Amino acid sequence: ASDRKLNNLMLQIAATWIEKEKKELVVAKQAYMAENCPSPSLSGDQAALMETCKKMAALIDKVDEERYDMESKVGKANKEIEDLKIKVVDLAGVKKPALKRVRMSADAMLKALLGSKHTVNMDLRANLKQVKKEVKEEAGEAVGDWRKNIEDKTDRKKMFEAS
Repeated sequence: ASDRKLNNLMLQIAATWIEKEKKELVVAKQAYMAENCPSPSLSGDQAALMETCKKMAALIDKVDEERYDMESKVGKANKEIEDLKIKVVDLAGVKKPALKRVRMSADAMLKALLGSKHTVNMDLRANLKQVKKEVKEEAGEAVGDWRKNIEDKTDRKKMFEAS
């Protein structure tokens, strides 16, 4: 309970500081405007007013140029910050978390992913195609036929030579 009271007290103090800061900013802005932007004298003839308008237009152009320069500087600084952040990540590398062994069957994993409504049977062996093994000829028979194979090959050789 004392922690809650302390937090509330700290929040109240922070709120009063923020309100005080806002008021100070308004006063500072008014003082700056009064010092740097005096209200123009609107008395005089049309030529004097035209001259005042030209001066104000020149000041507006100057302020716009400064604002553009500041925006470009801020943009460059932000890009540099982003590049440095990328370099920091590249230098630090990505730490891969240690993998933990999960003792869960494939059926349990699919039920967890798909929900209990979907029942999946993961009997993978049932889906396999049956393949019969071929019986290989015994090696003893092949040994007895080697002369015959040579005679067949010589007949083929003669056939190619004849054509």
